[in-house]
Amino acid sequence: MRTIWKGAISFGLVNVPIRLSTATNKNNIRFRLLHNKCKTPVNTVRYCTKCDEEVPYQDLVKGYEYEDNKFVVLRDEDFDNIPVKSTKTIDIIDFVKLEEIDPIYYIKTYYLAPAEGGEKPYLLLKKAMANTRKVAISKITVRNKESLAVIRVMDDLLVMETMYFADEVKTVDDLTIKTMEDKIKISDKEEELAVEIVNNLTAEFEPEKYDDEYRQELLDIIRTKIEGKEVEIHETAPVESKVLDLMDKLKASVEASERKEKEKKESKQITG
Repeated sequence: MRTIWKGAISFGLVNVPIRLSTATNKNNIRFRLLHNKCKTPVNTVRYCTKCDEEVPYQDLVKGYEYEDNKFVVLRDEDFDNIPVKSTKTIDIIDFVKLEEIDPIYYIKTYYLAPAEGGEKPYLLLKKAMANTRKVAISKITVRNKESLAVIRVMDDLLVMETMYFADEVKTVDDLTIKTMEDKIKISDKEEELAVEIVNNLTAEFEPEKYDDEYRQELLDIIRTKIEGKEVEIHETAPVESKVLDLMDKLKASVEASERKEKEKKESKQITG
């Protein structure tokens, strides 16, 4: 597994040397843009409209637009001179309960492995976090960008989730969700049926049972085209237009979820 960052976790007066590597990989199907006329790949050109010429990569600089069409240029040495402590270490700020963090803050997951000489303090930190059932709020700088992060224990290792800062999460005030309960009344029976549906559909989380069906269908279409065959058009079943009130829908959903739960139990008995 490729290491993308080396540094240390600052844990009180103890430094834990670690190696950072990505924990996830999105299996996207990649496409090239082609010229429809001749099916030749189209290249992206860096073009300057003022000089009327293509610009080589080595002639590009980063510019911050502080006013319309007015830029201040930042070079590599400007980023290197930023006095941020987290450029070399992952600084633990607080220990908190994992359930206090809403998943909306999470961005990407990384594995943290001990670097040479860091095995003992790594295990010490992991055991302390496991025993107290706490996670560590910290800061890290990767590729000139400081991120908030949470470090937690997963199985036998430490993992880190980069997070959004509070001012990067949009508020929901303009969605008027908070005022809905004042306008809409839910009966006890409706709430009871909704809870029953949730209970009937409750299962243990098994990530391997969830497939990307859209990606698989798209791959099937690609293989069909490679083989020179016609792609079959599957008609989508029309949505039922029968009008049911909320209570009828809830009752029908309970019945359907009960059937699904029964089928699941029968399937386990057969396979077991």
